[in-house]
Amino acid sequence: MLSKGHFCTCEYYDCEHHPIKHDGSCNPCIEKNLANKEIPACFWNKIGSEGDCGSQYTFRKFAERVIDDC
Repeated sequence: MLSKGHFCTCEYYDCEHHPIKHDGSCNPCIEKNLANKEIPACFWNKIGSEGDCGSQYTFRKFAERVIDDC
């Protein structure tokens, strides 16, 4: 389980990279996302649009969403 105060907002608990499966460490998630040129779910959740991106969590889609929200 994540420690109190941990900032992860990802609800994909079945993901093998989720912090609950790695002693609260975000490293596996960040490594996976960097390798795929994607933005982690916690960043999408912060801008309130994680579910809006379909299956594309790319840097470009994230930037477009941030610009659209400005």
